[in-house]
Amino acid sequence: MYDPERGWSLSFSGCGFLGFYYVGATRCLSERAPHLLRDARMFFGCSAGALHGVTFLAGVPIDRTLQLLMDLVREARGRNMSTLHPNFNLCKHLRQGLEEVLPDNVHQIISGKICISLTRVSDGENVLVSDFQSKEEVVDALLCSCFIPFFCGLIPPTFRGVRYVDGGASNNLPVLDSQTTITVSPYYGEYDICPKVKSTNFLHVNITNLSLRLCLENLYLLSKAFFPPDVKVMGEICLRGYLDALRFLEENAVKKAMKDPGGFLSKVRNSLPVRILSYAMLPCTLPVESAIATVHRLMVWLPHMPDDIQWLQWLTSQVYARVTTCLHPTSR
Repeated sequence: MYDPERGWSLSFSGCGFLGFYYVGATRCLSERAPHLLRDARMFFGCSAGALHGVTFLAGVPIDRTLQLLMDLVREARGRNMSTLHPNFNLCKHLRQGLEEVLPDNVHQIISGKICISLTRVSDGENVLVSDFQSKEEVVDALLCSCFIPFFCGLIPPTFRGVRYVDGGASNNLPVLDSQTTITVSPYYGEYDICPKVKSTNFLHVNITNLSLRLCLENLYLLSKAFFPPDVKVMGEICLRGYLDALRFLEENAVKKAMKDPGGFLSKVRNSLPVRILSYAMLPCTLPVESAIATVHRLMVWLPHMPDDIQWLQWLTSQVYARVTTCLHPTSR
């Protein structure tokens, strides 16, 4: 909620590959109400929302932010099984992109200005981090905030030696004061800036601060958060973010075409006969690609193997202890 007298903050919810929505919303606010961004007391973010908040505060040009997101989408869509393909490593591509676009002093720029939502593995509690000592810590925190178990891998990443997973597992929309925080989300729900559904169905669910109206539109958006559509659809989501932010400004008084740079080869690769052939050959090519991806991940994992094995042993002992306690409770 926007409160000019008490000040305000902005919070961006976790939304997977739908982060294009935030680019459009922020662009609208920058053009039509720059003070909302400039004078905000604090930014909050989870997963893709944290990525957007950090890149914005770090002064990353909007075209580079869009390029980072589009590269991730193309990497995922370039494989027959999209994000489920064993050769697609989201954390690897995300780390490379962040290290490239973020300035070396990003930790000095954003410390105290943004809270990133994380979920601690050991107890499932939500943790908000806002102080960073290096660029590497910023990248580590973002990777932790975006890590979805099994979808991104089996062993969670670490931030300052502690393992965390996606902040959406405990708090998908971090806020400190809901009365003075402008909430932004690409989902149809109870947010200040979000799509509005024209329906008499007011039923909605709220899970870990993820507010969702029960509608077909949200089912579509949830699927695209994990399995991204083509860049054209992402451009439409970006435009939707711009228009929703504009409606928010109007209510509170206060499309550049995205083209795929591919040419003739891109058209051939996306033609129906070639796509049918690629799917027909999947039983032959997938085992080979899986083996190559497994060997590559193993080589990358080797330096971290001792720490990860130690953590797995600790986790196993914790699970065993809890199961034993449940099966054989201590008699009093």
